[in-house]
Amino acid sequence: MDNFFSDFAALFSLRPVLRGFFAMMICGASFPTCGVMVLRLNLIPMRYMLMHGVILGGALALALHLPMIPAALVVNIALVLFMLATASKNRPNFSGNSAATMVLSMALASLIMHIAGVNAKDTLDLLWGSPFALTKTDLIILCGISGVLVAYTALNFHNIQNIFFNQQIAESSGINVRMHYTATVIIIAVVIAVAMRLLGAFLIDALLILPVLTAANFQRAFGKTGLRTLFFASGFSGLAISISGYVTAVMANLPPTAAIALLAGIFFVAGRAIRKLKCRRI
Repeated sequence: MDNFFSDFAALFSLRPVLRGFFAMMICGASFPTCGVMVLRLNLIPMRYMLMHGVILGGALALALHLPMIPAALVVNIALVLFMLATASKNRPNFSGNSAATMVLSMALASLIMHIAGVNAKDTLDLLWGSPFALTKTDLIILCGISGVLVAYTALNFHNIQNIFFNQQIAESSGINVRMHYTATVIIIAVVIAVAMRLLGAFLIDALLILPVLTAANFQRAFGKTGLRTLFFASGFSGLAISISGYVTAVMANLPPTAAIALLAGIFFVAGRAIRKLKCRRI
């Protein structure tokens, strides 16, 4: 046991390991808030499209020698604004043209890589970010985005709740649905662009989607309802998954992304099993 604690202290005294720990703690607690938005607004197809948008941004950055994160952010925000401009004004919905935009993004990325002579492997490295490779600047960026995400949700919770329930009723109540919908999808685009570049595509679902599904299972199992509860439970679930997965990876010398994703899946399965068990007893 003494050896365990001494090894733990030695490993977490290393700056890359410590920075990764803080990043996982911050992202695990805040990014599930974005996952609630994705699921409640049925934006799963848009999530896939934005992930391909990051690859397009990466290809542009490598071809034009631009900073990677700003290029990915600009591309994702441009894609979102384009889809909003072509969507229905009464009920914005991305499910119809997300697939076409995703294919277009990959086609453009492929052409850019071919014309500029960019190695495809360098662009696809965007899919495999690592918490160990984060710099102090990366950590500041993650803190800033997480702060904006949580602050926007807290300050606009009433409006978000009404929009999630029914967009038409929310609009008739005087809520600017278009404005809040636009702000929400732009925040989602920014979170996905930064998370994919810094942490890798492998962790997007593990930190955005699975904690929300896990929290929803526990909510139903124990009879807890309400959007506010879902936000808090998702954040707690994401925090528990990210910290325990990261510490396990460091101590067992495992890839952190794989350990966190695996643990997220285990949490989800456990939540589903508990929910079914509770339902049978009732």
